[in-house]
Amino acid sequence: MAEATDVVLVGGGIMSATLGVLLKELEPSWEITLIERLEDVALESSNAWNNAGTGHSALCELNYAPLGADGTIDPTRALNIAEQFHISRQFWSSLVEEGKITDNSFIHTVPHMSLVMNTDHCDYLQKRYDAFKSQKLFERMEFSTDRAKIAEWAPLVINGRKEGQPVAANYSAEGTDVDFGSLTRQMVQYLREKGVKTEFNRHVDDIKRESDGAWVLKTSDTRNPDRQLTLRTRFLFLGAGGGALTLLQKSGIPEGKGYGGFPVSGLFFRNSNPETAAQHNAKVYGQASVGAPPMSVPHLDTRNVDGKRHLMFGPYAGFRSNFLKQGSLMDLPLSIHLDNLYPMLRAGWANMPLTKYLLGELRKTKEERFASLLEYYPEANPDDWELITAGQRVQIIKKDSEKGGVLQFGTEIVAHADGSLAALLGASPGASTAVPLMIKLIHQCFPSRISSWEGRLKELVPGFGIKLNDNPQLAEEIISHNAKVLGIHHQ
Repeated sequence: MAEATDVVLVGGGIMSATLGVLLKELEPSWEITLIERLEDVALESSNAWNNAGTGHSALCELNYAPLGADGTIDPTRALNIAEQFHISRQFWSSLVEEGKITDNSFIHTVPHMSLVMNTDHCDYLQKRYDAFKSQKLFERMEFSTDRAKIAEWAPLVINGRKEGQPVAANYSAEGTDVDFGSLTRQMVQYLREKGVKTEFNRHVDDIKRESDGAWVLKTSDTRNPDRQLTLRTRFLFLGAGGGALTLLQKSGIPEGKGYGGFPVSGLFFRNSNPETAAQHNAKVYGQASVGAPPMSVPHLDTRNVDGKRHLMFGPYAGFRSNFLKQGSLMDLPLSIHLDNLYPMLRAGWANMPLTKYLLGELRKTKEERFASLLEYYPEANPDDWELITAGQRVQIIKKDSEKGGVLQFGTEIVAHADGSLAALLGASPGASTAVPLMIKLIHQCFPSRISSWEGRLKELVPGFGIKLNDNPQLAEEIISHNAKVLGIHHQ
């Protein structure tokens, strides 16, 4: 006998939690069930140690504004990402202000910096600063090539550095460090208090569409496969991180045909020595290596997890064929079907440099990996650092009329034409844009209800639909208010 519910959310991460809270606020009477394969929420990519915790506001990530072929820098993409992060911040602020999540301890002020070495990169950073400084969302950014000034911002990156080496840095005091695991747990706790059912240790065995349009999920208990649970729902969200592709394929919707996935694993060095961590309060991003995927940009980060400050450096990209950190090495081969084989082959051929880069990263010893840390922290002591495995990311491979198949590094909503099912594929910039992504999904899947939901949505996200960068006075009001509620820096 199938258990009926209005909404099923598959996956216990930041995306399902965000969508769950949005839908519960917009339609309080709906019954919602969240199912998760592991024993609790936020144990995969949303977990604090499975991601870098950067509030991706494009203050420091150089890959969002590369140098153009004509020698100029276009801030458009960086501004778009910054706008999206501020939508997320507005939503989080509303939840704290209304008491729907218990506190603001999931977010901390941690300045964001870009650090580059050598003359050509320093010239690029100067151009980037010149292109950004006139934009409202980046107006507080600072730039310097003076070692003493950079040492004020982040002494560990300057102390012990070779004399004569050109260095340049951007600095944004309003940057943040976000524990998406803590945020997810708080949101899910609120959902449970509102009657949302949570089912853990649940593996989705099958997804079928019935003649009346309802979706039926057959699930089994990972600890006892004989304990079956069948759910029947009129709206299904597949938000299982890297595992969403496999679930999308099980659904059989035509919109999911041709999609493939390319998994990328990552490692970080972590330093939990309180004396060292106390000397660094910044997220310092550098330039990616040639051929490296965007999520492999090196960065030396302050992390605040469970009330303690740590340092992280990485990531070091690698390749494993599982789609989730706690997944199966058969995930990739089992995801290859007739409809996505050609796009995957064409994308693989076109991205041979990436494959070679990942293989090279896999072959590196711990000492070779540590050498790249010394470029950002010259006096680092290897005894203080441990190598940890981060979460698994699955990049999108999709059909392309010209190239046959392309590898994408963003996120994409794949939804059935009637809006009854939606999946979220991809990775970067991920969790930081969870709120605008899920609002976009709601508009796509529930167009007939948007007019009745707009009032509440506007209360939760006052600036939604407005470009803050183009409305300086409103931006100042919203950003400063959110900063006050969230307990973060804004001058």
